[in-house]
Amino acid sequence: MRIDFLGLQAFLAIAERGSFLRAAAHLNLSQTALSHRLRKLEDDLGVRLLIRTTRQVTLTPDGEALLPKARTALSALQGEIETLREKARGHEARIAIGCLPTIAASHLPHALKTFAELHPGVAVKVYDNSASEIAGLVRAGAAEFGIGIVTAAVWDLDMTPLRKEQFVLLCPKGHPLVTEGSASWSALEGVPLIRISPQAGNRALIDDALGSRREALNWRYEVQHIQTAVSMVQAGIGLTVVPDLALERNRLSGLALLPLRNPSITRTLVVFTKRGTPLSPAASALLDLVRARLKARRRGKAGEDRDPPDA
Repeated sequence: MRIDFLGLQAFLAIAERGSFLRAAAHLNLSQTALSHRLRKLEDDLGVRLLIRTTRQVTLTPDGEALLPKARTALSALQGEIETLREKARGHEARIAIGCLPTIAASHLPHALKTFAELHPGVAVKVYDNSASEIAGLVRAGAAEFGIGIVTAAVWDLDMTPLRKEQFVLLCPKGHPLVTEGSASWSALEGVPLIRISPQAGNRALIDDALGSRREALNWRYEVQHIQTAVSMVQAGIGLTVVPDLALERNRLSGLALLPLRNPSITRTLVVFTKRGTPLSPAASALLDLVRARLKARRRGKAGEDRDPPDA
């Protein structure tokens, strides 16, 4: 089956920039040429992907469904092309991995620092994408392994448990709940809460565990990234729920992480690898460092800032 990569590239550029003008400039095309590529893709698929008005560009339901798949496919292809070019030019060794943004921001840098000291000649490309996108990159061979969460959508990949972590409440250290050492979900009823976009993957776990009780909670704000939620908690406008390993405690100035109970909700971090494809020695070494970093994470009392030192 023929795949219209130029059409997918045009669709992705428009969807991510929300404008034909900006997308055309990014691809160094005229708007006419860009429109032609998109129309050709839509004709080939038999569906509309975008709705364009004089003021904005919006995705149709079919466009929404295609967007993450197109992003993963083109990222994988670009990664493979870059790898081949580097190999042809005789440049340094390079590996690519996928990692949840929460782990990539909070723990991966420490592992990479040690890895660079032990393997100075190896460059590393990190896809800090969503769990579903990470699985797609490993499946396509663009990433040697991926750090994600358990999901039924990766039946064709090997999935090795890495660590279980609890969801915790992030609140100011002066909040009354801190003196309790933990917080029940019922104690959060009526409290302004900040929830994180469903694309993060964690929201579905929380909603499923709470069931109908989630309707009693005051989800006043919604953001796309955990760091935005952290800043809002620091500003005192609400509390948020995050995975325990998502943040480094010694960087949470004025904030505390409290265990949540009734129910206690957890997620399992896993390593995705392509079935039947062994890791390269460099990728295997990096994965061992990530494992060690996560295993070394110490849990302190409520509000304490306790993270493992750099290796």
